[in-house]
Amino acid sequence: MIERKPTGIRAQRKAERPLEILDAAFEEFVANGYVATRVEDIAARVGVTKGTIYFYFETKEQLFDEMLRHISVPFTDVKDLMPTLTGPYSERIKAFIRIVYERIATNRNTRELLRFVISEGSRFPQVVDRHYEEAIAPMFDAARVLFEEGVAAGELRCSPLLKLPEIAISPALLLSVWYMLFADRKPRDVEAFIDTHVDLILNGMLPRP
Repeated sequence: MIERKPTGIRAQRKAERPLEILDAAFEEFVANGYVATRVEDIAARVGVTKGTIYFYFETKEQLFDEMLRHISVPFTDVKDLMPTLTGPYSERIKAFIRIVYERIATNRNTRELLRFVISEGSRFPQVVDRHYEEAIAPMFDAARVLFEEGVAAGELRCSPLLKLPEIAISPALLLSVWYMLFADRKPRDVEAFIDTHVDLILNGMLPRP
């Protein structure tokens, strides 16, 4: 007997179903954490049966891992972004730092991904490693290249930041953790935060009189 493949709207709905499940899983894992989240609650949020979840994802562990892939905002495209930064290197640094904040601190998915990495890292070490390779390492590498180019152009001082570019990125991670801890209870002026961050970097890297 030949199995008929779904067509039209039905086929579209079937194709969208895994993404709907992953979106629902994200909200449940955010609300309850990995251990307390139940597959049946994810199914209820989507409006399907528990069996439907297991049709697409064999285990809760696989569902969690695929959910993290789904929400991640990789920084691996930074090589394509860097040529768009033009002008004096002080302006390029400002633009780069703003991109970092958009990807890390002000993006809810990225903040929650960081929360999962911290809270579930011992259970899913592969998640920690993947997060570093896809999101953290490219960001550090991009900062180092930007600083090195600025030094070569004579616009920046040869600062220790060239060896430890993570120091230049850490305030964005701090703001992300701040959001995770306090949400809207202790709001921050993001623009002022970014301006202060840029000011610290430039004061450390611009040539001294």
